[in-house]
Amino acid sequence: MDTKNVRSKLPGVRFGGMRLGRGRRLLLVVTALAVVIPAIIGAIGGFTKTNGGEVAVVRNGGWLDDNKIREVIDPGSSVTWSGWWSVVHRYPAQQRFYTITSTGNGDRTGVDVVTVPSSDGVNMGIEGTFYFNLNLDHNVLMEFDNKFGTRQFRGADGAMRNAWDGDEGWSSFLDQIIRPVIDNDLREQVNSFRCAELVSSCALVQNQGGKPQPAGGQSSNGNIAKVQNAINTSLQQDIRSTLGGDYLTNIHFNLSRVTLPESVQAAVDKAQAAYAQVSESQARVSQAQADAQANEARQRGYNACPACAQIDVMKAIPPNVTVYAPGANASVPLTGH
Repeated sequence: MDTKNVRSKLPGVRFGGMRLGRGRRLLLVVTALAVVIPAIIGAIGGFTKTNGGEVAVVRNGGWLDDNKIREVIDPGSSVTWSGWWSVVHRYPAQQRFYTITSTGNGDRTGVDVVTVPSSDGVNMGIEGTFYFNLNLDHNVLMEFDNKFGTRQFRGADGAMRNAWDGDEGWSSFLDQIIRPVIDNDLREQVNSFRCAELVSSCALVQNQGGKPQPAGGQSSNGNIAKVQNAINTSLQQDIRSTLGGDYLTNIHFNLSRVTLPESVQAAVDKAQAAYAQVSESQARVSQAQADAQANEARQRGYNACPACAQIDVMKAIPPNVTVYAPGANASVPLTGH
């Protein structure tokens, strides 16, 4: 068989008046798929919507497009065309909080307490919760995304994440940018109070003129409220200064607990136990004094009425005694006693 004549009779594909061979046809199909498939993916991915708890900043991302912000999509939107291959940065739209606690249920795993010194040098453990909202004004939100949505932040676990990368990314942003501001404000405010003004039992182990003073008569709750109010006054300004704008609103810090170092708390517990023993001893002394006064009064009565003394003696004889012998060979039968 003449293979040359057979190949010459195989059908070809005409393209622009030219007949294409098998290799060229395959190249044409691959090229078409390379264009069509990304176009389909880009079209499908170009539709976006938000739920009620998030707001979205959309940035251009096409092959020939820039990376500038295209639009902001408000919370709870319907399906919206966001453009070919656009990148969507999703941020929390509802009130958020950042918890600092020793229970292990805070935003950082494990024990997380801000340790700051009081004015008299005692390290105080501060626990509380920071509440805030992200400013949803479109212009402000676009500024925030330009400043903080285009970089990554190191979280408490050491991993680098974007602020819009889910809850973990948002927590990483708070850990690196907001947490130092909170710590600094707590340090400044707590440092203006003595230990006993925030934890009244601290007075048990602090020398006042050479002697430890028992706790009492001093309200630590009022001073804790003062610290909390001062923090709420300064925190808004400090966060605005740190971020460079009013990106967070409705800022409030709730100071929930002030604790002492383990060594100081152990000393407080020991002192409290000692004061309890002192109180118990004082109670016994008071009881003894009362008993002595009662005996003295009773003796004066017996001196005035000797027969009364004998009557009381008879009354004090146990019921199982049948004969009472007061002495001098005298005895008194107690039958029927």
